[in-house]
Amino acid sequence: MKRARTDHIRDLIERLARINAADEWTDDLNPTQWAALSYLARANRFSRSPSQVTEYMSATRGTVSQTLKALSRKGLIEEVRSTVDRRWISYTVTKRGFAALDRTTVIEQALDHLAEPDQESLAAGLQTLLQGALEARGKRPFGQCRSCRHHKPEPGGGYCMLLHEALKPEETMQICHEHQAAA
Repeated sequence: MKRARTDHIRDLIERLARINAADEWTDDLNPTQWAALSYLARANRFSRSPSQVTEYMSATRGTVSQTLKALSRKGLIEEVRSTVDRRWISYTVTKRGFAALDRTTVIEQALDHLAEPDQESLAAGLQTLLQGALEARGKRPFGQCRSCRHHKPEPGGGYCMLLHEALKPEETMQICHEHQAAA
């Protein structure tokens, strides 16, 4: 009985993922490009390197490398080299890139029809499921700065006690690869 329920939940997740991926074939983007662009748009300035995109997406380096090149050729992202270490590369999303993401997917429309308590319950359950899957694979959780144990709220935004960096208010809402859940 438990196995049947587990199989059913897995099937539902897979079907939703396929519906979502089909919805991401748009504006000359494939689902992998959409996922990378979406991640970069939500990632903080410390979390936009190719290796961090690779880790977040659980993809291969080759796939992410080609994906980032394609996004750059399309004018959706720009490469930024560190002034301290020219070998270190990061990416920023362009205005055109943000515009490409500015649409509502079928999944988002369906979620909007759920009552708020159902949305909260679904989010909590999926977060727990994701956390278990990441732990089983030995992967980093990634998460919003404001929910990290290293985040210190401050009037002008926040402060990352791990990286010793001041954070703007909008940065506290972004995804960080160094995230560790608060106790």
